[in-house]
Amino acid sequence: MTMPFDTFSEVRNDALLVLFANGDAAAARALTLRLTPRVLAFAHRMLDNRAEAEDVAQEAMLRLWKVARDWRQDQARVSTWLFRVAANLCTDQLRRRRSVPLDGIAEPEDGHPGVLARMIENDRALALEAALAQLPERQRQAVILRHLKRFTNPEIAEMMEIGVKSVESLTARGKRSLAVELAGRREEFGYGTD
Repeated sequence: MTMPFDTFSEVRNDALLVLFANGDAAAARALTLRLTPRVLAFAHRMLDNRAEAEDVAQEAMLRLWKVARDWRQDQARVSTWLFRVAANLCTDQLRRRRSVPLDGIAEPEDGHPGVLARMIENDRALALEAALAQLPERQRQAVILRHLKRFTNPEIAEMMEIGVKSVESLTARGKRSLAVELAGRREEFGYGTD
C-alpha cells in the first residue's frame, strides 16, 4: 500500500527504506528528496567537481536501493551508511584523478650509466692511467693516495715517510703535470671547452 507523499515528513529514514523495500514508491521519492541533496553537497565539497559529485550521489543512492531488502534497522542509521558509501566513492574518484596512464610514466632510471657514458668513463680512466704513468714515481704515489684513494695528507706523509709539506708539494706538482698532459683532451672526454 502506497502512502501519500506528504505524510512522510515525520517518518525516519530507516522506516522509509523499509517501506521502499516493500514496494512503496512514494517512500522512495521522499527518501531520495531528503538525502540526495545532502549527499550531493558533501560529494561536491570533497571533489570540487559538480559532475563527479552528481555521479557519486547517484551511485550512493543506487547502492542504498540495492540493500533496502536486507536492511536491518539495528545495524546503522541510513544517513550514516549512505555518507560512508559516498565518502568511499569520493576517495575512489580522487585516486583515479591521481593515477597517470602508463604511457605518461617515464621509464625508471636503472641507476647504471648508459653505454655512451660507460665508454667515455672508460676512455677517461685509460687516459688518466696513461698520464699518471708519465709522472715521477713519488708524485704518482702521492696523487693516487690523495685523490684516488682519498687518504688525508698526514696519512700519506706517514705512509711515504715524509713530511706533510712534502706531500702537499708532490701532490700539487703531480696535479699540474696531469692538467698539462690532459688539457687538450677535455672535449674528447665530454668535459667541453669551458
